[in-house]
Amino acid sequence: MQRPIKIDQVTAALRDRLKERLSANPTLRSQHANTASWVPPEPPDLVIFPETAEEVAFVVSVCGELGVPIIPFGAGTSVEGQVNAPFGGVCLDMTRMNRVLRIGARDLDCTVEPGITRKALNLALRDQGLFFPIDPGADATLGGMASTRASGTNAVRYGTMKDNVLALEAVMPDGRIIRTANRARKTATGYDLTRLLVGAEGTLGIITKLTLRLHGIPEAIAVARCHFPSIEAACDAAIASIQFGLPLARMELMDALTVGAINAYSDTGLPEQPILLVEFHGSPASVAEQLKNFEEIVSDYGATDLVSVDAPEECNKLWQARHDAWWAALRMRPGCLAYTTDVCVPLSRLSECVSLAGAEAQRLGLLAPTVGHVGDGNFHMLVLLDPDSTSEKKLGLDFASWLANLAMSMDGTCTGEHGIGQGKQDALRRELGDSTEYMSAIKVALDPLGIMNPGKIF
Repeated sequence: MQRPIKIDQVTAALRDRLKERLSANPTLRSQHANTASWVPPEPPDLVIFPETAEEVAFVVSVCGELGVPIIPFGAGTSVEGQVNAPFGGVCLDMTRMNRVLRIGARDLDCTVEPGITRKALNLALRDQGLFFPIDPGADATLGGMASTRASGTNAVRYGTMKDNVLALEAVMPDGRIIRTANRARKTATGYDLTRLLVGAEGTLGIITKLTLRLHGIPEAIAVARCHFPSIEAACDAAIASIQFGLPLARMELMDALTVGAINAYSDTGLPEQPILLVEFHGSPASVAEQLKNFEEIVSDYGATDLVSVDAPEECNKLWQARHDAWWAALRMRPGCLAYTTDVCVPLSRLSECVSLAGAEAQRLGLLAPTVGHVGDGNFHMLVLLDPDSTSEKKLGLDFASWLANLAMSMDGTCTGEHGIGQGKQDALRRELGDSTEYMSAIKVALDPLGIMNPGKIF
């Protein structure tokens, strides 16, 4: 695809209806290029703020007639270049479509617009005694979370976005608005278009409405933290806890390098050893039993200094260390770029994979703190690079490619939750081989003009 040359025509066609919600301001355009990744930013030619599905359909129809690319945008936190505009085009900023349309307390579901953030949704749900559990760390928009098949700290118990989206409304490349399912908890009606669009990164359609699965706020919540003599011991303790059948809500790993960075950033004074952070949900009695069982399990792996709390403010304080990991890592090397990469492996290979990855980073002289949603075999490495050093960037990218290959050699995947975007297209082909040809065929069938977020995934 060539860079579009019809932006003036697009602007003229859309101006009367969208008025001030359409802009070619250079600063605004640059803010809608990718800024959370090592991938160089590529701004769109135009930014539009739709407020209804009908407006989205109108924009898509105009862009389709003129062959102009469309890039959906939410919070802008995608780390593999998903919101870049490599061929220029129109950025659809969905953040004004941010309403909760319906809360079905008796059915444990809700319907929302794609621009609402997870924190805003949970604030709206609190009075109903409900919550939406997917927590990728950033306060991301629900549409973006669905588009990238987001996961996060609660995935070990509540699953990922693909498990918690019941139905979608989407604008397809031909401008039609479709509904992929109704509100029933299960269906056998044809192809599963809901899960086809969840994780498609905006390459097949633009999500304009989501029906989400909700959960009751637990009666009791407790958080535990403990330290281990090695990363292998921490991973093995995590695996043993899962195999024992503990109903963990969250289980997060931080290596010693990350803990040292958090100490420097937040003055927490934690022992600089690998840490597991675990959260339990349930009744007060069941949570107490879970904590007791967890302590017995991890003690066999050399766990020390186990601390548990149940007051909400104390729980939040323990989790803050995990949420500070990104910013703490950046402080380790001021002026650096943090290239975040993730992989996911079967639980039985987790300890080996994390250990080999850490050893390889050290051998290459890379500063690469490690954190992980170890309850489901997913971990992240934040490789700190000098943005002005071509050789360092190449070293970091080579390491990420090596890590993806390592995960695949263990029957794992090159990405557990970040997606493909621009950054992992080669890894996708290595992982799935001929399957990518069928993915491409679906893309061509649904989007023959190639206007939907082109240059991503393939």
